[in-house]
Amino acid sequence: MAIKVSTGLRTSMLTLAGSTLATNLDDGQINIYAGSTPADADAALGGATLLVTISDNSQAIGVGTGLIFDAAVAGVLSKAAAQIWSGVNAATGVSAFYRLVKQSDTGVLSTSEARIQGTISTVGADLNLSNTSLTVGGTQTIDAFSITMPTP
Repeated sequence: MAIKVSTGLRTSMLTLAGSTLATNLDDGQINIYAGSTPADADAALGGATLLVTISDNSQAIGVGTGLIFDAAVAGVLSKAAAQIWSGVNAATGVSAFYRLVKQSDTGVLSTSEARIQGTISTVGADLNLSNTSLTVGGTQTIDAFSITMPTP
């Protein structure tokens, strides 16, 4: 269990003035997939099936509907408490992995897109859901989400 960060996200954070993890991913979305997990966050999605796109309060993806983060505290960046992170399931399947991406990310092979990829389970994964089996038409909510930087 360890999130994978894309080359594009790492490069942006290391080379662009004012570029932070939050600024790279604010106004983004979490896509939850069934199928084989790509080798890393740069890889194309391959045959993975998009089960649900998590946005602010299940709104259609577009400007102003993306996910945002509260200010980091003690090395932890957490979902904005004021937002409801949810989405309506577009397909039925068993969740295998997620990608936190900008809304414009198409999932193709890229070393420039800002992405975080992680595992999904009910316990002990990068993103824990109460049930990994999603059914088309149901609503999936993420109540807690955080990214922790290693301690010095």
